[in-house]
Amino acid sequence: MNFDKLPPQPDGEGHVNVVVDTPAGSANKYKLDPELGLFRVSRVMPRGLTFPHDFGSIPGTRAADGDALDVLLVGLPPTFPGCLVTARLIGILHARQVEKGKSIRNDRLIAVGETPVNPSPIRSLGDLEPAQLADIERFFKTYNEAHGREFKITGRGDRRAAAAALERAIKQYRAQEGHGR
Repeated sequence: MNFDKLPPQPDGEGHVNVVVDTPAGSANKYKLDPELGLFRVSRVMPRGLTFPHDFGSIPGTRAADGDALDVLLVGLPPTFPGCLVTARLIGILHARQVEKGKSIRNDRLIAVGETPVNPSPIRSLGDLEPAQLADIERFFKTYNEAHGREFKITGRGDRRAAAAALERAIKQYRAQEGHGR
């Protein structure tokens, strides 16, 4: 599997490519080993803690933490590690993460998976039930605390804010990889 060849956006329709690393319901956190092209178990979560939705990243992007942009996919049944999902951004959770005294921005994009025959009716974070959004925020906080990190949601943004974060991350990736524009 060569994820480096995947573009961040498959079309001009506002979609993004998301490579799932951890499916909904999993107590294992998976991470791509780029040298092997395989997914490894990177962490086992504490008993009772599982991912509420599929979690992955957008190829061809670089976030502030040095990794590809993180994305939580809502509105889909669980997929599997390595699954490529065409998704539409609906918002962003702005966040700061503190680990070993170092604070970095570590936002989480929220998206919905779509296929040509399965469009999602969800268009924004406001279309999610308030309790569902609160559960998502609580999950990220609890997940990070379980791994010795402080994680604080500093705000929410709409799909335009998510698209702006995507554009910054694409530019950062291209600058670091020498791809320019």
